[in-house]
Amino acid sequence: MTRSRRDFLKTSAVAAASSLVAGKALAAEGLIHHPYAADRPSVDDPAIKALMQVALDTAKSGGASYADVRVAARRQQNVNVRDHIVQGVNDVDTFGMGVRTLVDGAWGFAATSVLNKDSVASIARAALEQAKANRASQLRPVVLAPTPGNQIGEWKSPITTDPFNVAIGDKVAVLLAATDAAMKVKGIRTATAGMFFLREEKSLMTSDGSYIVQTIYRTSPTLSVTAVSSDFSDFQSIDSNDIAPMGLGYEHVLNSKLADRAPQYAEWAVQKLTAKPVEPGRYDLLLHPSNLWLTIHEVVSHPTELDRALGFEANYAGTSFVAPPDQVLGKLKYGTELMNIVGDRDQKGSLGAIGWDDEAVKPTRFDIVKNGVFVDYQTTREQATLMADYYKKVGKPVRSYGCSYAQSWADVQFQRMPNVSLQPGNNDDTWESMIGKMDKGIAIIGDGSFSIDQQRYNGQFAGQVFYEVKGGKIVGMLKDVAYQFRTPNFWGSLKAIGGPRSYLLGGAFGDAKGQPGQSNSVSHGCVPSLFQQTNIINTGRRA
Repeated sequence: MTRSRRDFLKTSAVAAASSLVAGKALAAEGLIHHPYAADRPSVDDPAIKALMQVALDTAKSGGASYADVRVAARRQQNVNVRDHIVQGVNDVDTFGMGVRTLVDGAWGFAATSVLNKDSVASIARAALEQAKANRASQLRPVVLAPTPGNQIGEWKSPITTDPFNVAIGDKVAVLLAATDAAMKVKGIRTATAGMFFLREEKSLMTSDGSYIVQTIYRTSPTLSVTAVSSDFSDFQSIDSNDIAPMGLGYEHVLNSKLADRAPQYAEWAVQKLTAKPVEPGRYDLLLHPSNLWLTIHEVVSHPTELDRALGFEANYAGTSFVAPPDQVLGKLKYGTELMNIVGDRDQKGSLGAIGWDDEAVKPTRFDIVKNGVFVDYQTTREQATLMADYYKKVGKPVRSYGCSYAQSWADVQFQRMPNVSLQPGNNDDTWESMIGKMDKGIAIIGDGSFSIDQQRYNGQFAGQVFYEVKGGKIVGMLKDVAYQFRTPNFWGSLKAIGGPRSYLLGGAFGDAKGQPGQSNSVSHGCVPSLFQQTNIINTGRRA
């Protein structure tokens, strides 16, 4: 039996990937392996818990009015292929402890990966000294919103299969099947596929009596295909960003059916080569949830972070047009009455789902925009007290919404966005039925490149697949499409939204913020949404 070079590359790549992860060839192939990971104690081991108590006792005896101790084991893995070749397997593991102290109204923080009695007592003392030093230059003392305290419990992401128990060879086989399926479509020049997995096991102990253990999983399968025209004058790519990253296990990879979807992505990419360039102008615009989630992330989620609105993120991430708080809360008209935005950390399978945040606060679902009016920011325990006057005025308790998060044990926790989602309408509309109601417009699937100003007020967003709609029907594919807007005007043109059965989650695996920078994972749910007379530009490449 003869074998083609393609068959040889495919089978040898799977075999190599399977054997390398267990052998000495790991180093030669650039793979990362941590043999100590299997031998380390669990984050809820009694010996680890005793060390956490040592750190907490040291902080309290040193004058801390509040302290918390976090121990975390964080493992992440990337598996990537291109066409028929394994590009790389990367497996990284970290384990350590971070201690945060509040002394005379100022924060201090220190961390270590050496977990013994002397080391953890030392970082607690370092956190105390840092807090005292910070107080000298702090304008006002930190005051924390109350919590119930004595939060004791465990939480775990609702997974079926731990991705780290699945063989690398099996993962590679899924990815190669997807790229092979895409490459069979005429006109496709290259296809890349990947999987990213995260497992974070962490325990949190606080001076107000809480002890919490959580295991968080996140999974992201991806596929990207590129078509090139026969004369090499154009290329078009499609990414699988209608497959959102999720707070699930390996079952999310299998349920995504990359190989089954690959031909559709490939056909879209090929069709875009001959698609009609869009004529700039104003169009009714129907956005699929796979596109709209990113717009929500940038122009609703970020500007409603309280630290941005107060200017704390100005040097790195920017500020917010949703400010100052006393002039916009309950007053700013963000959009039409169809716009209802909520924050939460409990949607099953969402990236932001947790049992407690990194201050032992059990998150709650809360309104951010209600019937088109801005009504609240995202907060931590510290930030909630800055909102005390407004909360008293509107009859809300002064409490954190559970938005405190640290990327790892080595990073201090601070305000990060929860899931921020557009609620569905009281109807039964879907993507298809909403297209049927359009007279003339453009419908967009998938997110693409975007540009946004530092206040999240002016934006320009693209997508993956663009359709021209006339008389309630799709009449052809377009390309080189981007929509421009000013945020309140854009949401003020919201004309129609889909019903509950059209609700989908999109998500960002690596939302960066802070200095030093940290990454957060968050989901954004939404429904198909129709915006009136949106400004459309042509982004085509020109010689």
